[in-house]
Amino acid sequence: MGQSHERGEPSQAPNGQARPIARRVAALYDIHGNAPALEAAIAAAEAAGVDCFVIGGDIALGPMPRQVLACLSRLGSRAHYVRGNCDRLMVDAFDGRPITSVPAHVRDAIVWAAAQLDRQQRDFLAALPLTITIDVDTLGAVLFCHATPRDDDETFTVRTPDDRLRPMLSASTPPIIVCGHTHMQFHRRLDGTQIVNAGSVGMPFGTSGAYWLRLGPGLELHRTDYDLERAAVLIERTTGPQAPEFATRYVLHPPSEAEMLAAFEAAEHAR
Repeated sequence: MGQSHERGEPSQAPNGQARPIARRVAALYDIHGNAPALEAAIAAAEAAGVDCFVIGGDIALGPMPRQVLACLSRLGSRAHYVRGNCDRLMVDAFDGRPITSVPAHVRDAIVWAAAQLDRQQRDFLAALPLTITIDVDTLGAVLFCHATPRDDDETFTVRTPDDRLRPMLSASTPPIIVCGHTHMQFHRRLDGTQIVNAGSVGMPFGTSGAYWLRLGPGLELHRTDYDLERAAVLIERTTGPQAPEFATRYVLHPPSEAEMLAAFEAAEHAR
């Protein structure tokens, strides 16, 4: 599907800058402040021989924002990032801008999580790009975005009709697009493009666990088990709004894929 590269060889992006190259990539999306899930996913990815991480947005909004950012900082230059809608909203909250696009309970969580950040962490989130393209061994150019290549909050699922999805991807040319945002893994094709949802590390819909994607030499969707009871206890000890509810609903007993697909479909039809 594309030319194979060894790590470290130069590759040119459309703007003329060098494009990252990797043999094996772990795409970790929608961590949502769940540090135990993140630690488990990183450990599993490293055991699988990954040499590069893409952190796909919605990083710190959740019960353990500082712990998650500290954990990611230890990845150093191995990690690349894209912006999620929640990262953008956390920056808005840090800066004192009103958050009006979400329900009150979500707004409370955003404001609390933003208040846990220091200026350096705020600036890190503010600088995240909408997309990044990496040349992955045997796969060629892979575009990573949070929701769609044109918007960090646009929603589609495995069931979204092709005619609705096509305009969301029309400006993109790589043969593989990796996304997240809806917290459910899938792999579908449209007009010769493979679209892969990496799932959610810290706030999954479906069976409990930390979900992630490995790229190179093929595409492999993964779910990593971790100590859910311990994670729930740690989350409940935080001062985050709705921390006990987060531990119960998104760690111990996540909503089913069928439930959430129906909710997303209802939202699509309401537009």
